[in-house]
Amino acid sequence: MTEQRIPHIGRIAPGSEDEKRLCEIWETGPGLKGWLGTVDHKEIGLRYIITAFAFLILGGVEALIMRLQLARPDAGLVSPDAYNQLFSMHGVTMIFLYALPVLSGFSNYLWPLMLGTRDMAFPRLNALSYWLFLAAGLFLYAGFAFGHGANAGWFNYVPVSGPIFDPGPNIDIYALGMVLLGISTTVGAANFVVTLFRLRAPGMSLNRVPIIVWGTLTASVANLIVIPSVSLTFFLLWLDRNLGTHFFDTGAGGQALLWQHLFWVFGHPWVYVVVLPAMGIVSDALPTFCRRPLVGYSAVAMSTVATMIIGFEVWIHHMFATGLPPLVLAFFGAASLIIAIPSAITVFCWIATIWAGRPQFKVPFLFFASFVLLFVIGGVSGVMTAAVSLDWQLNETYFVVAHLHYVLLGINVFPVIGGVYYWFPKWTGRKTNEVLGRWAFAVLFTGFNLAFFPMHILGVLGMPRRIYTYAPGMGWSLLNLLVTLGAFLFAIGIVIFLIDLLISARRGEAAGDNPWDAASLEWSVSSPPPAYNFRVIPIIASGHPLWEDRLNQSEQRSKLHEGFTLLEGRETLGTSPLDSEPNAILRMPGDHLAPFALSLTATAFFAALALHGWLWAGLALAASAATLIWWFWPPRANAPSHKEAARV
Repeated sequence: MTEQRIPHIGRIAPGSEDEKRLCEIWETGPGLKGWLGTVDHKEIGLRYIITAFAFLILGGVEALIMRLQLARPDAGLVSPDAYNQLFSMHGVTMIFLYALPVLSGFSNYLWPLMLGTRDMAFPRLNALSYWLFLAAGLFLYAGFAFGHGANAGWFNYVPVSGPIFDPGPNIDIYALGMVLLGISTTVGAANFVVTLFRLRAPGMSLNRVPIIVWGTLTASVANLIVIPSVSLTFFLLWLDRNLGTHFFDTGAGGQALLWQHLFWVFGHPWVYVVVLPAMGIVSDALPTFCRRPLVGYSAVAMSTVATMIIGFEVWIHHMFATGLPPLVLAFFGAASLIIAIPSAITVFCWIATIWAGRPQFKVPFLFFASFVLLFVIGGVSGVMTAAVSLDWQLNETYFVVAHLHYVLLGINVFPVIGGVYYWFPKWTGRKTNEVLGRWAFAVLFTGFNLAFFPMHILGVLGMPRRIYTYAPGMGWSLLNLLVTLGAFLFAIGIVIFLIDLLISARRGEAAGDNPWDAASLEWSVSSPPPAYNFRVIPIIASGHPLWEDRLNQSEQRSKLHEGFTLLEGRETLGTSPLDSEPNAILRMPGDHLAPFALSLTATAFFAALALHGWLWAGLALAASAATLIWWFWPPRANAPSHKEAARV
């Protein structure tokens, strides 16, 4: 809801009655109702991160079981069917349940703080996005727990995933779970886009927003295009399997190759969806430890957008061996080479920032600097497979597995862990242990490269992907043993990292508001931030407001502590899309149980479809409609906050 009135510009002193009023308005209610109904972006962001790391651990356990199976020839630790489910659920978990959700958690927590606002544009939609993500993950793993997990790979090619070759419920659960997860991702993406273009602090023009914002914005726009498409693709497969349609049934006039086109039109942009926000973490945090602004801010921002635009033109990169015409292969091979250019620009900007700065070798810097190396390795191996003739030789070998893990694990996990170490003081108010952090980095970096670099050699030696065992005498045994040792070493590094966080959250040294002397706006508030984020909506005059404030090189000193005071309810300031000029006061919705309830009814609907309970599906759909009416039912005028209601 928007309101047209002229807001007051002034200050709100810490501990004043006005600040207490803000706390009463914005704080989450107590008890289970408050926990389930909260719309606080900070709580939702942390839930995303914690849940994503839980899925990371599950995916890691699956990987370790697979590596034990492949550590020696002719091993019999798991059956072929169990192995199929393990590697399929491992891919689903790491790519869909960890890689993007963990970045969504960072952006949910940080965006309003970085942009100088009090919440996301649609707080209840934000809560719904998280609950649907959690529900989709539990839905997928419920099938796996009963032996009905995805078993045709995360890519789910037909006809292998069709009703003839895979008649059980495994693929039905996977397909419907992905549709449910797609709803979560789509509503979250819409929320990010509107937040950027509507809720930036006055003066924060587009050339002043942090790079992580550019990365998440680019990924969100891409998601709005590809997620509805791939969700429909999964639903069409479910129709083929359950209602007798023939979209992918070649025997009835369908097209099996249509699945690959529709999937990879989504799948290749998804690679950049889970990479660009992680690159944004590095672009924003790395300069803090180099004691200078990012070199080439505009070039990095433009490269971020250009990477995604070109990323929509390279999906055939995954289909070079499917018999497509040579002209098509030449065009998409060239596009696969061109996409390296914007990525290279960003890499050189990072290197220039380190070279021209005064690096401080703190734990976050170690993760960010090592990420640059892993990024180059993953990028070079990707460019190699852009050559069609070489791709034909390496296709379906472990070389592709190595490339995939350098891109999706190395380029995601290392920035994420570095980001956790960087923003942990803001989340908890405490510092992490520098010694444990260095040990975690050393073990993770060593284990990662020991686990995945030898896979390149295995691929060149001809080891196929997705085999559950191999015969002795193939020349693969030693390398597979090294890979297995590296995987367990990497797991030990994750354990050290988690121990560090748990100890630091309880006993860590008090961090203060800005322990890194960082430049961006989130470090201007207390650690942890208050429920309302900012006492006044700040007025921004620089892309590095805290450094400008400290050096007193602009009017920033007065403007950071003086801004728009909004005290008449849950309000924040609406601004123009480009130059961020204030033009409205936006009333934000408060806590509500409807998002949580809607996630339950939506999950019940998909569960009923999976079990062929058509009546129950109709009832769940009706319950979802009733929940939406409850969601949008107008609140009582001047409804009191939970604290005011308690006093009454």
